[in-house]
Amino acid sequence: MIRLGMMARETATTTIDSVLAEARALQLDAVDLHLSGINRDLGYLRHVRTTCLRSGLAIGYTGGGSFVGPAEERAKRMAQGRADIDATASLGAQVIRLFARYKWPETVEAQEALWGPMIESFQEIADYAAEQGVQVALQNHNNGSFAMNAKQVLRILDEVGRDNFSFLLDTGQWEGAIGSPPRGGWDENVDLYRDYIEPTAPHATYVRAKIYKIDAGREEWLDYPRILQILRGVDFNGTIGLVFELGERNGCSEEECRRLAVAHLRGVIADAYK
Repeated sequence: MIRLGMMARETATTTIDSVLAEARALQLDAVDLHLSGINRDLGYLRHVRTTCLRSGLAIGYTGGGSFVGPAEERAKRMAQGRADIDATASLGAQVIRLFARYKWPETVEAQEALWGPMIESFQEIADYAAEQGVQVALQNHNNGSFAMNAKQVLRILDEVGRDNFSFLLDTGQWEGAIGSPPRGGWDENVDLYRDYIEPTAPHATYVRAKIYKIDAGREEWLDYPRILQILRGVDFNGTIGLVFELGERNGCSEEECRRLAVAHLRGVIADAYK
């Protein structure tokens, strides 16, 4: 049965512990942890892991960085990637999410000059992750990325060619889709479901479900009944992690939005998998 989770991120106003408490109150199955800003002290990571165990929450994915960019910054990217994988292993998370975020060059020559080293970096970091027993997953992202459409995502997956390198499907962050900047606008020539989600869903080991407009009790920008039918069609039975990008467009509190989103997705999942 599909498991449902939500994202937790340490900020100036939010602690991981407070998000874990809310996830438990919402009776979720998992939490996804952003590694940026988190205390990397081993004792703290053990505290988070133990709190999740006591709360009945699996740690789904951890959020790592990007592996494409200037050659002179490669060593720094790889060192950070190895540190993120070490933290992921300490937390006992299912998978680490990685990006291919970097401004897409205008010329084919410039694109390919960065593409090959990116593939090599993904292969190297996947091999390191395999030694730690960690699964790696590429996430699509439109805001400056080499993985902003299905063609790019599928090419990366094919060329990396590692058993522990898979795909984390973000439902909203695609080129020209409604969740990409500017929020609420979209390219009329793009069919999010046909062009992006259907081709990549067979490769998804995890799903990030974006929530934008939920105050009426259902997500208005994305068609989750259709998305869940696509996922069911490819026999996806993993975890869906809710990600809230609410802005000021909702007429209720963020806490109420999260409650509504959980109820909405639970209903959609039940209908799709009955």
